[in-house]
Amino acid sequence: MNGLYRTSGPRWLPGWRPGIAALGAAPATAHAAFLSGEALETAADWVSWAVLILVPMIVIVVFWVVHVMPEKIAHKRHHPQRDAIQTLCLLSLVFGGLLWPVAWLWAYTRPVGYRLAYGTDKHEDFVFEELERAREGKLTPDEHARVEAELRSMERRGALSPELVRARDELATLAAREGVSDPTPVAVATAPATTAADIAAAAQSRSTTR
Repeated sequence: MNGLYRTSGPRWLPGWRPGIAALGAAPATAHAAFLSGEALETAADWVSWAVLILVPMIVIVVFWVVHVMPEKIAHKRHHPQRDAIQTLCLLSLVFGGLLWPVAWLWAYTRPVGYRLAYGTDKHEDFVFEELERAREGKLTPDEHARVEAELRSMERRGALSPELVRARDELATLAAREGVSDPTPVAVATAPATTAADIAAAAQSRSTTR
């Protein structure tokens, strides 16, 4: 019996000490076969440097991409105040992102007050992009009519710059060349313009009635 069972260990487990020693040695042998000594230290150094360099770069890039999203949205929607939205995005970087929600909401806001003041809710680049499409022959009659309506509304407010005047004239020339001389009018929401002549005429009418 003493030959089969160790008196210092469990009597139901023959040779328990050599078995435990073999189990303990197995992982160490497998680990040593993969990396050990200087190779393991070198790999750890490379992983540490990669984490220290790549992770901050990825965080900065993601932070920047997210922060310029309101500017990209405003550019895509031809927001007339996109320059101000861009400035707000840059200021948000300085203030740690606190102004970013304001820029995001502003990019999706419909500028009703801007339309009342200037006769349009589009950035002037919208006209130049449509003019470029007209030069390429990609502008449909309905789209041409919409651009013409925007320009007429802006002209009534006196908001046509010399560049927009030249763009309007070139659009009219291209429309006449393509046979769209009288495009279908498109309804554009505009506020009634009150001029000094209208006020004088109304005052004269009231005095005549009296």
